[in-house]
Amino acid sequence: MLSTTTAVSGALRDFFKLEAAGGIMLVLATAVAMVAANSQLAGFYQDFLDIPVAVQFGQLDISKPLLLWINDGLMAVFFFLVGLEIKREFRAGELSSLSQISLPGIAAIGGMAVPALIYAAINVGSPANLNGWAIPAATDIAFVLAVLSLLGNRVPASLKILLLAIAIFDDLGAILIIAFFYTAELSHVTLLLALVPIAGLVALNLFGVTRPAPYVLLGIVLWVLVLKSGVHATLAGVVVAFAIPLKPQPGRAHSLLEELEHGLHRWVAFGILPLFAFSNAGVSFEGMGLESFAEPVTLGIALGLILGKQIGVFGFLYATIRLGLAQMPTGAGWAHLYGVSALAGIGFTMSLFIGGLAFEHSDFDAPIRLGVLTGSIASALIGFVLLYLTGSGRHAVDKA
Repeated sequence: MLSTTTAVSGALRDFFKLEAAGGIMLVLATAVAMVAANSQLAGFYQDFLDIPVAVQFGQLDISKPLLLWINDGLMAVFFFLVGLEIKREFRAGELSSLSQISLPGIAAIGGMAVPALIYAAINVGSPANLNGWAIPAATDIAFVLAVLSLLGNRVPASLKILLLAIAIFDDLGAILIIAFFYTAELSHVTLLLALVPIAGLVALNLFGVTRPAPYVLLGIVLWVLVLKSGVHATLAGVVVAFAIPLKPQPGRAHSLLEELEHGLHRWVAFGILPLFAFSNAGVSFEGMGLESFAEPVTLGIALGLILGKQIGVFGFLYATIRLGLAQMPTGAGWAHLYGVSALAGIGFTMSLFIGGLAFEHSDFDAPIRLGVLTGSIASALIGFVLLYLTGSGRHAVDKA
């Protein structure tokens, strides 16, 4: 039991280090994108995103600008990794029991619902804007852990695990939101065809196939069919992830799921997500003034992330603990929980992604990016200051 606990603790430490470093890469990629979009490089930046890329196999032809290959293709790999993490955590990790699920699960519900309500309240007079209600509902765990890494041991390890769990529930919520609310006109024939590779994936799992190649081949077929069906193609990555076996492979220490998760993590953290950030965070400030921050979409996103997350996450954490449904995390107090709730307002990657789906064919790119960046940066600063002043628990462990 002790060796298992030690292994899990070591894996969590490695995860936090990797995610924190990936968050720093996201910050750098965002800064480079903003500089490029507001300098003489702006034309080159846009030309880079518009590079036409086509793949043809017989009569099948997929032609998109580079930006959409990043958002539809590479982000499917990101969602595949998210799916692997969700499956592992619910089957054998920090969310494998009801007592472990209750606190972050309830907090995540508040952290998704309240920001959405704030956004909707601000945009209620503009029906066309309401499609962006889910943009401020997400939490970017890589950015959050990058901020937490700057605080060192001022933040109890239990809070890092809590925030990771909340972010996992956020990701699960985002997957469901994309599936049910952000799909184009559906091709029912193509969706029916997609059931064939899904059945193949289930069969591979049931027969205990532990080689990655068959899953990859069926996953590519599924991605193409989902792309053509009108459902967002990234969801194919989640379906494939749920089919990957979690049981250890015969004669090997780790399961196929664990090996894929470990192998992909660095590629996603240091490659795919920074490239996504660089491609989607380039806000041009040309023609913007203070009034731009009051534009309903921008204001709804920013206040949803800043106020909505603080109110939603902390309010639901407070109620859950006070009602005796869950215990206060070890070594933490109310001030810690409020600081963590503020950090949950760092939406960034998933917020930008959902924003692109919500207003796919509109002129809302700049307001979305401005709102996400403003809300995320403000949440990072507020959360950092609160947790820094709280220290290592000297002023906050009042559980009465």
